[in-house]
Amino acid sequence: MIDSSSESPTAAPHFWSLALIVCILGYFVDIYDIVLFGVVRIPSLLAIGVPADAVKQVGLTLLNWQMGGMLVGGVLWGVMGDRRGRKAVLFGSILTYSLANIANAHVATVGQYAGLRFIAGLGLAGELGAAVTLMSEITSPKLRGYATTLIAGIGVAGAVAANLVAKDVAPWLLARLPGLGLQHAWQVAYWVGGLMGLALLLLRVSIRESRLFEETRRLSNRGSLRLLFSSWERVGRFTACVLIGMPTWFVVGILVSFAPEFARALGSPDASTITPGDALMWCYVGLIFGDLGSGFMSQWLGSRRKVVALFLTLTAVLVLTYVTMQHPSRTTVLTLCGLLGVGVGYWAVFVTIAAEQFGTNLRATVATIVPNLARGALIPITLGYRAIEPALGSLHAAMAIGMATLVLGGVGVWLLRETFGKDLDFIER
Repeated sequence: MIDSSSESPTAAPHFWSLALIVCILGYFVDIYDIVLFGVVRIPSLLAIGVPADAVKQVGLTLLNWQMGGMLVGGVLWGVMGDRRGRKAVLFGSILTYSLANIANAHVATVGQYAGLRFIAGLGLAGELGAAVTLMSEITSPKLRGYATTLIAGIGVAGAVAANLVAKDVAPWLLARLPGLGLQHAWQVAYWVGGLMGLALLLLRVSIRESRLFEETRRLSNRGSLRLLFSSWERVGRFTACVLIGMPTWFVVGILVSFAPEFARALGSPDASTITPGDALMWCYVGLIFGDLGSGFMSQWLGSRRKVVALFLTLTAVLVLTYVTMQHPSRTTVLTLCGLLGVGVGYWAVFVTIAAEQFGTNLRATVATIVPNLARGALIPITLGYRAIEPALGSLHAAMAIGMATLVLGGVGVWLLRETFGKDLDFIER
């Protein structure tokens, strides 16, 4: 079924280093823009006239629009990555979400906000898959995990930057540069993200395609969704990859993004002092340690599957702790958000697994669609949470949905084959 050769290419050192830097910075900006909506959710919605008691529900709706864009974009950019090249996706995706985020600074209605979050999500969908695919193909099998770990581990610091820019840098710029013509700090924060993305385009001019992709240009089935779903065995690999990524977005999209609301439900005396931005920032600080730790651990153990299973178990313990706390302080809530970030910090290993499971003619397609389906799973997760919340209450509903995603993640690990050190010079027949 699959042709393979014994050698995997390693790029020239200067090209490899430049490509790694560009991919890290691209994912940094990508995460900045993904998280920024959560950080500025409350002030931006209040500024366009959303009543305070509707901010949570409208926020969930807009988050679903963003995730819907990422679902559609995952397919479009994934197919393009295998048909037109990894570099084309790295250019097109960052241009799309940079312009959309600049436009986000000027929304006046919920409808406009929803449309632009969809377009932003569309662009954001392409960054990680193309970056991981490119680096996986130009790095030797034994060192591949280090490259993807650095992309994910350093790149997620963009979430910390999003909170710091929204809270400190944007207000500072707004006060000192009245000529900007903006009224709110959250508008400045959107502009900062958009301009960072546009500036990064200049760096991407110097990178080139991997040799593995160039050698598949003659194939007619590059990026073929029909090929991907023509075999139950391939469908099984694809589904298992998606399942192991779902718990990450349950934690980030539900438990952390709505930490103020959960803190109130837990009886926290400090609930009014907890902001979504702070919760997301500390979660992503944890993700930095989790991504770096899981990536290096997988290299040390020589296994991707064992590390994912370990981190899923840790996450299950932390979720149960989070929803059963009694009258937690602000410090306790934010500490748990950080620890949850560590728990779901196997994202670096997860995206590496997705890239390693499939041949060169489908690699970008899968590596791009899979993380976006995992992100997009937040849509049914939030719908399920909202459906059972009235009957179970917010805490028990979160526990039920969280445990369900973790069980599915465990099934995904059980179904997957180990890919550590696998030669990627093969194609899907």
